[in-house]
Amino acid sequence: MRNLFALISGGLFGTGLFISGMTDTRKVQGWLDVFGEWDPTLAFVMGGAIIPMFIAWSLTNNRTPALGGMFPPKPDPVIGRNLIIGSTLFGLGWGLVGLCPGPAIASLSFGGLQGATFVLAMGVGMYISPMVKARLDAAAAAV
Repeated sequence: MRNLFALISGGLFGTGLFISGMTDTRKVQGWLDVFGEWDPTLAFVMGGAIIPMFIAWSLTNNRTPALGGMFPPKPDPVIGRNLIIGSTLFGLGWGLVGLCPGPAIASLSFGGLQGATFVLAMGVGMYISPMVKARLDAAAAAV
């Protein structure tokens, strides 16, 4: 049952990404081009995601998910090196390619070498990330 709900919610998420234009790299890069031909429409997509998520987080206090398990803990509010490096790399990848992980995976369903290349590179980055983090932590501890 849990996998069925995961499939349904993933399908709805991917459909929403497609309809909103988040899988169109030109639209995303137009959002990022604030000094050129800026396209502000993705602000509505972000607002449409942030507002329900804020409400959902507010409703999880002292509750358990309907399908079992636990809700993930709220993120640490501390801004540290890991957050800064990770968000910088995420933003660079998003700006260069015009896709972030969710839309990139959704774009695999309708073909295209660019999305597949990005997902492959993203997978390699996720694989080597713990090794890079361990080296950075070791270097920081040595200082």
